[in-house]
Amino acid sequence: MTLSQVQIIRSLGEALAWFEKELAWGVEPAQLGHLTGRIGELYAAMITRGQMALATNQHGYDVVGADNERISVKTITTSTHVSVRKSTFHHVDRILILRINVNEGEVSVEEVLDCRADEFPALASEGAGEFVFRIRQTSRARHALDEMVVTAEAWQGPYRILQYENGTIIVERDGEAQPQAKPILREIATSLGISLLNANGNARNTRQLGSEVLINLSASH
Repeated sequence: MTLSQVQIIRSLGEALAWFEKELAWGVEPAQLGHLTGRIGELYAAMITRGQMALATNQHGYDVVGADNERISVKTITTSTHVSVRKSTFHHVDRILILRINVNEGEVSVEEVLDCRADEFPALASEGAGEFVFRIRQTSRARHALDEMVVTAEAWQGPYRILQYENGTIIVERDGEAQPQAKPILREIATSLGISLLNANGNARNTRQLGSEVLINLSASH
């Protein structure tokens, strides 16, 4: 069945929300293989304006892009390598490796590798009937928060709550950033009558709590 871009994006959101629910129930990311794979396929279909293949691992590819590229999508959580079978490799035009990252129960998709199929063998090692790509931890330099714009701030008692343009929430007391913002935000949220759960019924993380607290405090002043 052909899906519209809106349906693909909506389905991706639903799959990510379900992944977060599973995490909230105590399921380890590595145990969510089928859901992980579906998230990767939907993400690939979204960014390529394509469609998922009619059958799982159809001839070695998972998504057909809008420009007719046949894309093999590999999605991982904690794995340190990805294998691509040589027997079906000639059917593939593009390799896309994705990683699902989890931070405080919030799920995001990271593009680890996006390359043409003919470039892939040089990036991987050869195993028995397969190419093996080793996943390396990225070490991108982080910009200091003081280089970023504060988009919202409010005071509650002795605490100053700040939200930066990248969504980061910082709680200060006496001008010092507190090492653990979430417990303070939970206490403030409870005092303001703000639910500690998000719309999916999962516990709000630091960013979600901070955002709701700031909205509430801004509205009350």
